[in-house]
Amino acid sequence: MAFSSGLRFSSLLRHQFAPPHASSRFARIYHGLSELRFLSTSTSKSSRSIRLVKSRRKDESVKEEGVGGQDGNGSVIVKDRGGSDGRIVQAELHKEATDAYMAYAMSVLLGRALPDVRDGLKPVHRRVLFAMHELGLSSRKPFKKCARVVGEVLGKFHPHGDTAVYDSLVRMAQDFSLRCPLIQGHGNFGSIDADPPAAMRYTECRLEALTEAMLLSDLELNTVDFVPNFDSSQKEPSLLPARLPTLLLNGSSGIAVGMATNIPPHNLGELVDALCVLIHNPEATLQELLEYMPGPDFPTGGLIMGNNGILEAYRTGRGRIIVRGKTDVELLDLKTKQTAVIINEIPYQTNKSALVEKIAELVENKTLDGIADIRDESDRSGMRIVVELKRGADPLIIQNNLYRLTALQSSFSCNMVGIINGQPKLMGLKELLQAFLDFRCSVVERRARFKLLQAQERRHIVEGIVTGLDNLDEVIQLIREASRTSVASAYLRAQFSLSEKQAEALLDINLGRLSHLERKKFTDESKSLMKNISKLEELLSSRKNILQLIEQEAIELKNKFSSPRRSILKDTDSGQLEDIDVIPNEEMLLALSEKGYVKRMKPSTFNLQHRGTIGKSVGKLRVNDAMSDFIVCRAHDHVLYFSDKGTVYSSRAYKIPECGRTATGTPIIQILSLSEGERITSIIPVSEFVEDQFLLMLTANGYIKKVSLNFFSSIRTTGIIAIQLVSGDELKWVRCCTNDNLVAMASQNGMVILSSCDIIRAQGRNTRGAVAMRLKAGDKMASMDIIPASVWNDSERIPTTPLSSSKGSNGPWLLFVSESGFGKRVPLSSFRLFPLNRVGLIGYKFSLEDRLAAVFVVGFTLAEDGESDEQVVLVSQSGTVNRIKVRDISIQSRYARGVILMKLVNAGKIQSASLISATDTEPEEEA
Repeated sequence: MAFSSGLRFSSLLRHQFAPPHASSRFARIYHGLSELRFLSTSTSKSSRSIRLVKSRRKDESVKEEGVGGQDGNGSVIVKDRGGSDGRIVQAELHKEATDAYMAYAMSVLLGRALPDVRDGLKPVHRRVLFAMHELGLSSRKPFKKCARVVGEVLGKFHPHGDTAVYDSLVRMAQDFSLRCPLIQGHGNFGSIDADPPAAMRYTECRLEALTEAMLLSDLELNTVDFVPNFDSSQKEPSLLPARLPTLLLNGSSGIAVGMATNIPPHNLGELVDALCVLIHNPEATLQELLEYMPGPDFPTGGLIMGNNGILEAYRTGRGRIIVRGKTDVELLDLKTKQTAVIINEIPYQTNKSALVEKIAELVENKTLDGIADIRDESDRSGMRIVVELKRGADPLIIQNNLYRLTALQSSFSCNMVGIINGQPKLMGLKELLQAFLDFRCSVVERRARFKLLQAQERRHIVEGIVTGLDNLDEVIQLIREASRTSVASAYLRAQFSLSEKQAEALLDINLGRLSHLERKKFTDESKSLMKNISKLEELLSSRKNILQLIEQEAIELKNKFSSPRRSILKDTDSGQLEDIDVIPNEEMLLALSEKGYVKRMKPSTFNLQHRGTIGKSVGKLRVNDAMSDFIVCRAHDHVLYFSDKGTVYSSRAYKIPECGRTATGTPIIQILSLSEGERITSIIPVSEFVEDQFLLMLTANGYIKKVSLNFFSSIRTTGIIAIQLVSGDELKWVRCCTNDNLVAMASQNGMVILSSCDIIRAQGRNTRGAVAMRLKAGDKMASMDIIPASVWNDSERIPTTPLSSSKGSNGPWLLFVSESGFGKRVPLSSFRLFPLNRVGLIGYKFSLEDRLAAVFVVGFTLAEDGESDEQVVLVSQSGTVNRIKVRDISIQSRYARGVILMKLVNAGKIQSASLISATDTEPEEEA
């Protein structure tokens, strides 16, 4: 009942005290609001339109009365259609929106998100440090609760949320966030695992000694301007008088409206050195500065890969720095040979726990192989993440995979934007240092002028006191005769020509200070003040003296607070990882068919077999296809593909898809840009392009040419010319050699010629070469191999005339393989050296239907019994592969027919043969 009566009473009041004609006036306002439209350039200046007036400050109170009159509190004033006040301003909507948005953006830029170049701080950080300074929380005082500091900052300087203030305070106390923390924390201030800090009521803080010396030491000496706080009840510094470029020392990051900043931290000692270089030589180049400050120094350490990103960031203000975590390989168990990758440091701003979870996830998803276990053994002594590897896993490959797939390698995108002269600006290293130097010169000059004024005022007082003490009796007499203190002051000013301040100071002296000893103290103080004034005047007389003082103060901070560099600079071109970095450099087999199908297989695909067995198929072949070449190489090798037309192509070995033994393979035209009808006839794996190595090329018609290997280090995708061919000739064999090597060439009819590679003149790529061997009618070249210099340098092994007896002699030997599957070893001493363009000696006596398929020099690696330790892989035209030991092939004379190496049952002929060193293969069981 009371509630209903209250409602009736309130409605009665509204009805009773409503102004006359209220209903009609409300109707007019409603009608006017219905006609409210957005203003545009096409809006006519009709007197019926309702116009908006900009808000005004309180001190610009509105004096007009009537409809729409306000008290200047910032409200929007609506004028009716009959008004004609000059306060009404028409404005276009897009211009008003632009101006308002720009004002908001600049407010965020200047007052919140971006640091000032001069002291390197954002407003919230500056206010926190100043509040702690006002509270007396120096490095020598006890800790105080962070809640006390946050409350001081909120109540006096920063009227925003307490979370923002506390988060800023916490970050300034984290040694993994700042290179030189500005606040000393006591309690839980978070961790590198992104654990949150404890509540502000639990943690305590105080200033670091570096902060006091670097940012707050000269604050009371009129070094910077003080501005009113948000309610004009107190003053706060617009800047802190920094002695070092804090923006570069600790870096900064922030996101504003349409603009962001991300500046890396640096080493204090290196920063001071670079600053001194710029002081001594204002025209110093960026390279000169980099000699003393080569790059950022992150608080979490790590490896900085290359300096290209650093140079770009320091030159333009934008750059991308690649940072890797620091890892070591450690042997965990000596018996099992189990190793582990130990992560000791991680990139800056990387979450350690998230990194460990990512590695575990990759291992669980089978994306990352070779890892047995991962655990975090980090403690207060340092970081230690143990990544245990499986047996046989390559630690280098695991490291590269971690760099490629996880945040263990990350990039720091530099965007060096700061506030200078009230405007945000992107600056390079030299510009940042120069801006700080200009600010520091201003601070030192203001401090010197403040001290000079104080010294001059004090000296003025001391001179008056000394004058009074010199005339002590007269002063006492005048004071005794005066009726009041003001009269005594007037007597003293008139009698001794003193100023008012001097007279007041003289009157304030105690009787105990009128002794002779006290007079001497005043005299000494006057002399000391004179010296101090002279020094200050000399300091202010030139900028050079000011810069010397800046350098001196910076070096003092360096000597007291500098620490060794944590981030290591790696002199590499780029930190980007490629596929080759994560692929083991293992031995592999490459098989190429006549129709251009290539595949990569593991050496263990073919087991070791006895001589005379059928062998194992290399895989399915296309109709009318046959094996062309079969080589042994490593995954990281550059594979040079030479075609029958004399063109050479290049590709990494690992880019050939790996497949099983029974697979057909990949068409090589998908890997190389071959022309129509072009066939690959020779494959050469090259692990390194050495200056003193050559490629020896031999054509089917017997032309030979030697070309430097460096000519093939950079081959375009469409290939380059390797040799000029005459009509009807084909490039068939290519081998690597040096000038000290010998070359063994054999024809299909079994004729052999040994010659020195030194007598073959090195030529360019676009040449034909010389005649290698004088061939008989119907004969063609069959094979070629290189004899290393270590073998033939022994004159007893290769005489100028062939020996009559060859059986039972030691290696090396020439291994002959015929197309019908027969073979033999002939001692190398059975042959002699020939110049080019000769017929040569008989190496194999063939029947009419047989021909020579390949010839090799064997016996370079010998077992303990003096026998060959190599293996030969034979491939038939149908794709059957047989892998046998060379020692099982008997040693015979040059005229012998040989022994059966491989039974060719419906397999055609021997198409290709390759030699494998047993030291490069793992021991396997015989089939």
